[in-house]
Amino acid sequence: MKRVFLIIATLFCLVSCGVSGGDTENKTAENFIGHMELDYAEQFSVDYISENISLITIGEEKYILLPKGEDVPENYSENCTVIEKCPENIYMASSSAMDFFSVLDELDSVKFTSTKSDDWTIEGVREKIKSGDIEYIGKYSAPDYERLVSENCGIAVENTMIYHKPEVKEQIENLGIPVIIERSSYESHPLGRLEWVKLYGLLTGNFDSAENFFNEKISQLDNIEVPNDSDRKTVAFFYISSNGYVNIRKSGDYISRSIEMAGGEYVFTADDLNTDENALSTMNIEFEAFCRKAKDADIIIYNGTVDGGVDSIEQLVEKSGVLGEFKAVKNGEVWCTQDDMFQQTSCSADIIYEMNRIFSGQDGQLEFFRRLE
Repeated sequence: MKRVFLIIATLFCLVSCGVSGGDTENKTAENFIGHMELDYAEQFSVDYISENISLITIGEEKYILLPKGEDVPENYSENCTVIEKCPENIYMASSSAMDFFSVLDELDSVKFTSTKSDDWTIEGVREKIKSGDIEYIGKYSAPDYERLVSENCGIAVENTMIYHKPEVKEQIENLGIPVIIERSSYESHPLGRLEWVKLYGLLTGNFDSAENFFNEKISQLDNIEVPNDSDRKTVAFFYISSNGYVNIRKSGDYISRSIEMAGGEYVFTADDLNTDENALSTMNIEFEAFCRKAKDADIIIYNGTVDGGVDSIEQLVEKSGVLGEFKAVKNGEVWCTQDDMFQQTSCSADIIYEMNRIFSGQDGQLEFFRRLE
């Protein structure tokens, strides 16, 4: 019955949205009783149609979120997908979204994943997969459709990799399962990524908890001390690929912006890099070009989430003897990220806080970084 309702509701929405062709009339502010206040996120928005019904916009996609059994509102002109609040048996193909479900204590509503247990750094998720509470059903590009249908999957949450396999999204939707494409990774502001917790709080009926979580995380940044521009420590963030290139974050990426928010100065600026217009937040540069900018950096941070990282300065220098001449290496200001840093989007504010401690010489015990000796 749930699936029949979803299919009928979706067809009703498409008819009422006028998808048969011709010009469509845009909605005006008078259609809404309010909207979700967002401080940093730019990749989604939420407008409240009524006390219980919301219009969610993510990129070009629009969704009507409503309680089970509620009628879809009339007189909506855009194409929209119907989603029931508090969905069950969720298929989670996005690690970023899974992290938010974890902090909201909503992992019990997740039934399927496209990531194997050993590839998860979120302990609670790994254990649920090993116990069978969450089932691995194949890669995002080839999920087990029969399992999704037989277990009455309420919604699929994909990451942007699904853009490379649009036929998979289409097939899931043809089964009557709504698909959300998670775009928090497209947020250039690190706290914009964190603010996606509000969307999943709304989806699961835990908006108040999500908002409180967001505010608590943000509050820890209220009292950090950020030096004047002239006093900032210069910082390089990188890893060395197997083919000898150095992979760095682009200027304006959320990691480089985190460094700036934490009181550091990222050594690579837009003027230094001939960046293209793709959506990637990283780029490879020649080792010589990297050395010109990073050899005099006060602090270097090795991104250990890709190649397993390094355990000592000696191991780092083994990648290239030139690194031994770097200012940060000589001064012992060499750090490596922990392997769980990038799956925990909910910790964006924590990462900025820890960076600030590193830059100000108050590192102590950290969760996402470790000093190399």
